[in-house]
Formats: sequence, structure tokens, C-alpha cells
Amino acid sequence: MRAGAIERISDRSFFVFNAILSVLALSFIGWILLLRDRAGSGGVDLRFLPAVNAALNGTAAVLLAAGWAAARRRSLRLHKRLVVAAFAASTVFLVSYLVYHWVHGDTKYPGQGPLRTFYLAVLASHVLLSTVVVPGALTAFWFAWRREFARHKKVTRVLMPIWLYVSVTGVLIWWLLRAATAAAVAAPSLP
Repeated sequence: MRAGAIERISDRSFFVFNAILSVLALSFIGWILLLRDRAGSGGVDLRFLPAVNAALNGTAAVLLAAGWAAARRRSLRLHKRLVVAAFAASTVFLVSYLVYHWVHGDTKYPGQGPLRTFYLAVLASHVLLSTVVVPGALTAFWFAWRREFARHKKVTRVLMPIWLYVSVTGVLIWWLLRAATAAAVAAPSLP
């Protein structure tokens, strides 16, 4: 699409597109996680994907922090590349996450007590805030594309800490699940 064609698209058209895309994506994710009847994985073992997903989340967090630092230094070309790379890492994460949950379903936290409460609190905040990332990132990209940098900055002042939190807590959630699973396997069974 030519730059002139993008400029002719109104903010309203973009926001309608962004809302429809976001609602469809969230609905699909909700359906996979909450409503889909899992008949089995058909023998496919994708248990390696949570580690890949954690690495993608960590990569996105590092790229976001580096992109923020580049923007602060007024290195805008580098900023743009780093943030687009962070969005790509987050997008690959989302696809990988959906594939894993399509095949294996939910992963239950096996621990008990205060660590379980902490895990569930982090998970709840992670899930809630993650719903903002895709529409927020698309909005930030839209304003940057249109060279409306004052509006871009307004969005990213809110979006950046949320996106960074979601990326970092994605790694934390994986680590907590891994540690609790290892502890549950290592614990002696009671008679």
C-alpha cells in the first residue's frame, strides 16, 4: 500500500479495524483456552514450547528496553527497528502460545500455599494487561506511521510499561510453573 493511501485512511477507520481485530483475536484466544473441547493432541508433543515462549517474552522485554533507550537518545531509526523486532517477538510468542494450548490445553499450577497465591496474582495481572498490548502497539505504530509523534508518545507512555510488564511476567510465570512442577515431582508421595 502506498504512503498516500495510508494517509487517506482516517483515524476512525483505523480504530474500527483495530477494535475488530483485537476483539476477534481475544475471542479466539478465549475460545481456545476456555471453551474448546480438547479431543487430544494426536500424538504431537510440544512440551518444549513453554521454554521457547519464555525466551520470546524475554527477547521482547530486552528489545523494548533497548528501543526505549534508543528513543531517549534520539536514535529514532534504531528505536523503530528495535520496537518492530519486539512486536515480531511478541507476535511469534502469541502464535507459539496458541499452538501449545491448542495441542496441550491449560497447564495447572501444581504448588500450594503463598507461592500459589503469588503465581495466580501475577498470572491474573499478566492476562488482564496483555489484552492492551496488541491494540496499543497497533495504535502506537499507526501514529508513528502518520508522523503524529505527540500522539505516539501519549500512547507509548502508557503502553511501554504495560508491554514490558507483560513480557517480564511471561518469563516469571514460566519460571514459577517450572519450579513448582519440579518440586511436585521431587516431593515424596504420601502413603
